[in-house]
Amino acid sequence: MTFSLRFRAAVVSIVLLAAFLGIWHLATRPTAAATNMSPEYAKLMGLTATQGKSAMPGPLDVGAKLWEHLRQPFYDNGPNDKGLGIQLGYSIARVGLGYLLAVVVAIPLGFLIGMSPLMSKALDPFIQVLKPISPLAWMPLALYTIKDSSISAIFVIFICSVWPMLLNTAFGVASVRKEWINVARTLEVGTVRRAFTVILPAAAPTILTGMRISIGIAWLVIVAAEMLVGGTGIGYFVWNEWNNLSITNVIIAILMIGIVGMLLDQILARFTRMVTFPE
Repeated sequence: MTFSLRFRAAVVSIVLLAAFLGIWHLATRPTAAATNMSPEYAKLMGLTATQGKSAMPGPLDVGAKLWEHLRQPFYDNGPNDKGLGIQLGYSIARVGLGYLLAVVVAIPLGFLIGMSPLMSKALDPFIQVLKPISPLAWMPLALYTIKDSSISAIFVIFICSVWPMLLNTAFGVASVRKEWINVARTLEVGTVRRAFTVILPAAAPTILTGMRISIGIAWLVIVAAEMLVGGTGIGYFVWNEWNNLSITNVIIAILMIGIVGMLLDQILARFTRMVTFPE
């Protein structure tokens, strides 16, 4: 009996996950409690020293806390106590808005650069200077000029998303086979119609690859940006829980960041497969 590759890969993944959780559980299980200890020192050290409990939470502790968060993801008890769903919602909204603004700017400009050698050479120095700048380096300037921390975070997402999309779009448009474009010219297809009926379908997989790279970078940057600007968002949640010394919540937030990032990537990967065709 032959099992499919997907089934075998799923079995291996489950085995690796079980092994990881098992090692994690064994590494964080309680050890023998200390017996000879002064009461003052025991009070200072807490459960780690008095009951042998590990300072790092185990998988069962994280699972129980995660279930608490999932049962009430949208509660709001004030500025520093909001549900995990609310924090993720703020982060996704900021990423979505900054990312859409980048799409509006990067794809038309990438088309222009890809179709026009003149504009490609004229804009290249600006792109080469601006592209290596860390998105977070723009944060102080954004906070000073915009004077709104939430919009400044959206601006940083826009900045970090625009370059991969712009360069991939320009590359994809410039790489379209000249034979196809010449045939369209022979048939007297206008520039705008040629861009939408010939160049866009041919360059779509490369454009979507750039969009996929951009969404990954945007999701990475939003965590750091929200740690700086504070207020709301999953980045602020991580920083706030670290200040509260809640390592369990920090681990849960890291897990949620990874899951949401994977979902965003898979959505764009599916779109990429939809527009990719075999030659």
